[in-house]
Parts: sequence; structure tokens; C-alpha cells
Amino acid sequence: MNQNHTRKKALAALAIWGMGSGMLQAQEATAAVVDSGNSAWIFTATALVLFMTMPGLALFYGGLVRGKNFLSVLGQCAGIAFVASLLWVGGVYSLAFKGDGKWIGDLSAAWLQGVGIESLAPNTTIPELLFVMFQMTFAIITPALYIGAVVERMKFSAVLLFSSLWLILVYAPVAKWVWGGGWLFTMGIRDLAGGIVVHATAGVSALVLAILLGKRKGFPQHPHPPHSPAMVFIGAAMLWVGWFGFNAGSQLSAGGSAAMTMLVTHLSACAAAVVWMLLERIRNGKIGVVGMVTGLVAGLATVTPASGDVGPLGAIAIGSLAALVCYGAVNLIREKWHIDDSLDVFAVHGVGGILGTVLLAFFGQKSMGGLGLVKPVGEQLMIQLTGLGVTVVWSAVATVILFFIVKKTIGVRVTEEQEWEGLDRAEHGENAYSTES
Repeated sequence: MNQNHTRKKALAALAIWGMGSGMLQAQEATAAVVDSGNSAWIFTATALVLFMTMPGLALFYGGLVRGKNFLSVLGQCAGIAFVASLLWVGGVYSLAFKGDGKWIGDLSAAWLQGVGIESLAPNTTIPELLFVMFQMTFAIITPALYIGAVVERMKFSAVLLFSSLWLILVYAPVAKWVWGGGWLFTMGIRDLAGGIVVHATAGVSALVLAILLGKRKGFPQHPHPPHSPAMVFIGAAMLWVGWFGFNAGSQLSAGGSAAMTMLVTHLSACAAAVVWMLLERIRNGKIGVVGMVTGLVAGLATVTPASGDVGPLGAIAIGSLAALVCYGAVNLIREKWHIDDSLDVFAVHGVGGILGTVLLAFFGQKSMGGLGLVKPVGEQLMIQLTGLGVTVVWSAVATVILFFIVKKTIGVRVTEEQEWEGLDRAEHGENAYSTES
């Protein structure tokens, strides 16, 4: 009796040991393919990209509006972050990165079913859950970009509903085309961190929204100056730092490619800022701090798609051209066309992303100091232009459709009285400051 009991205990202990040994072997096998250095860098990059939206973009945009609308901008950035995150795991990630479809993915990974702690992101050495989170931060900041075109007059509820639908109808398909193995990916499109997926989509939607929504009261006869240039500078500085995670993190590794991407991102930003300063000095006789950091952001946006293909000299050239073209676009849209793209989203992000997507076909060539990962200039240029053309048209048409859906359901624009009062008080019942700024 005692011998049998002892034998059973021994067998149970052996079984438990065997299970534990198997688990240990599985963990060791997983550890052998997960690169801790690469993973650690993407953990950091993920935090940096989220930092770009909250607090970076929120403060950058918030400082540019009038004081009575400051909290509304913060609320819109935060609200988009909350809703986009839930939608991302609910199905948008799966639509963008799962399935064999060339135009849209499937819902096989909705609510991350089948994505466990042992899963690896395809063709990487990082956990898929980390890849999900990293890409989620892109899905957060992209719709947050276009709110800069509609600040001070679009309803908070309308921003959230429009952004939710936009992520499904615009962002998910374009991400699938370019990054998720879709038809543009198959063609050989080059877009490391979102010149097409992020900046072209958001920039075009911003311009269309600004036209459909209409101008702020008093525009352009009465200027709407930034209530806090210092806050604009702080937000831009946060964007600058966060952008290293945005671009260099998109290499999904911590090696030399990421190092080069970080370097060229920095150089393009600096070159654009210097040229923008010179343009302001020539035109206005003075160099504004807001203009200075606007040039910085233009350089960052423009190098984004090309940051995996160009070298240092190419990055400086791209940044310089970004300042010239984006500066001209700001003046054209605001002063000539009188379109109230309030915070110059299309002129900086849209034009910048489009320009960088085109220029990488040239500066990505080894003969131009690039890394030589692109096809010959003519062939690569046609691929880039094809991707841009389809994305621009798709984004514009979808934005018009979604705008009228939201308008017919919950309404889009605040009342004239609410606009004069300010959205902080009218929409949120709070004031950013004790006195009007």
C-alpha cells in the first residue's frame, strides 16, 4: 500500500518535471528566435511614437490655436488615441496585416485571436504583440494629424466618429497595400514609415475636410494667432524626439539600418529648419520661432518615406527641398486659395509626405549617395507615383463620403455661438486658463 502510494507520487513528480522541462525547452526555443536587443529597441520606439501624439502633437497643435480652444485640441488628440486603440485590436490591425488579399485583409486576428505571447511578427525577431502595439501608435497619430485642419469649429463627437470610420475605410486598406503584403508592396513600393500610409492619407483628408467644413469665422480677414508659441515649440521638440521612434523604429531592428535612418531623419529636420528660417528672414525680415519649428516638422515629414533608402547628403537635400516646397504650399493654400486648413496640415504633412515619396526614387540611388535598395529611377518613380495617385484619390473620395455620413447623422460643425464662445467651454465645460488668452 505504502509502496504503491510512493510509486504514484514518484510518477506524478516525474510527470510534473517532464512538463516543466518541456515548458523550459519551449521558452528556450522561443528565446532563440526572439532577439532581445531588437525587441528592446521596438519597445522604446513604440513609447516614442505614442509620445508624439500625447503630449507632442497635442501641445504643438494646442499652442497654435486660440486659448479658448486649447483644451478641445487636447481632448481630440486624446479621444482619437482611446478609440483608435480599441478599434485597432478589434479588427483594424487584422484588416491591415492579415490575410492574403491584395486590397484589404481579413478579420482572422480580430481581437488578436491567434496572436499569443509566443507569436513572432512575420520576417522579424520581435514578438507579434509588440508589432501590434508599435503599429497601433501609427494608427493613433495618423487621424490625429488631420484634426489640425478643423480645429476651433468641428464637434468633438464628429471628430471621434469620423476618425473611427476613417481608420477602417482609409487607413486599413492603404496600410495593407503598402505594408501588409498588398498590391503596392508586391509592385515594390518604398515607404519605410508612412509618407503614403500616414502623411498622404491624413494630409489629403485634412485638405478635403477644411474645404467641406468651411472657414472659421473671420478667416482670412482677421488672423487667428497662436495663443502660446512657447507651447508650440515644446510640442515640436517632443515630435522631433518621438520621430526617431517613428522612422528608425520602422526598421524593426536595432542594427545599422536603424542607425542610418535615425541619422538621416535628424539631418533632414535640421536642413529644413535652416532653409525655412532663411525664407522667413527674406520675406518678413525676422525669424519666428513658430515658423522655425514648422520647417523642422516639414523636414521630418518629408524624409519619413525615404528614411530607409537615403544617405546623409540625400537627407540634407530632401530637407532643403521640403522647406522650399512646403513653405510655398503654406502661402498658396492660405493666402491665394483662402482655404482654412487651420494648422497647415496638408501643406506640411501632405505635401511633405508626397514630396518625400517621390524624391526617394532619386536620392535612394547609390549614385546619389543612397543605399541602392530601390529599382532604377524611372521604374521606381512610376511605382511611387502609382501608389500616390491611388492613395490620394481614395483618401479624397472616402473623406467626402464619410463627411456627409457624419453630417447627416450627428452633425459636423459647432454652432456659431459655440464657436465664438470657444470649444473648451462649449464642448467640455472647462477653461484651460482662468482668463482668456
